[in-house]
Amino acid sequence: MEYILSPSLLACDFSVIGEELKQLEEAGVEWVHLDVMDGQFVENISFGVPFVKSIRKKTDLFFDVHLMIVEPIRFVKQFVEAGANLISFHVEATDRVKETIDKIHSLGCKAGVVCSPDTDVEEILQYADQVELLLIMSVQPGFGAQTYLEYCTAKIMKVRQYLTAHGLSAWLEVDGGINASNLKTILKAGADVIVAGNAAFSGGDIVANVKALREAGMPS
Repeated sequence: MEYILSPSLLACDFSVIGEELKQLEEAGVEWVHLDVMDGQFVENISFGVPFVKSIRKKTDLFFDVHLMIVEPIRFVKQFVEAGANLISFHVEATDRVKETIDKIHSLGCKAGVVCSPDTDVEEILQYADQVELLLIMSVQPGFGAQTYLEYCTAKIMKVRQYLTAHGLSAWLEVDGGINASNLKTILKAGADVIVAGNAAFSGGDIVANVKALREAGMPS
């Protein structure tokens, strides 16, 4: 099954991130997922604009920036200037969803909307014709190394059916708890962008990990 793999840098070794980015490129990865957390919308803090700007100097990979922050419109411009290719944000984090989408687009960047596991997908489907990506969180946002929530499979299927029925081309991304054992199920449900953290970086052999994920996603 053809899909885009977007390894989450939250799981990388920051002390050698330049080398790990090179390994991702060597493995044929085209996207990287950047989880930005503010300690308010989620109970964790990760990294911000300076980090994104600094690693942009190291790679031409597509930067899939996921803002887990309150009122994301405040920082859209800074992340675009830092090198984001796509910025997605949570519908739960703002009452200004349409305005935020328009702001991202006005700066020449692709936009995405995100829903947490316990949010009805209708909250993002209403924007499906206005964005380039819909992201379904399959774990509670804010921390890595969580287990995939099985009930999210039905949500993925519902979004895929909607996109197909309406002839929409937005990517359907899934983030959380994905590994070689459940990847095929998630792809069959309709995902076409997969975020992988530990599954991509564990053990330090990124090239082998990516190969294993690619093989796991192949049709039987």
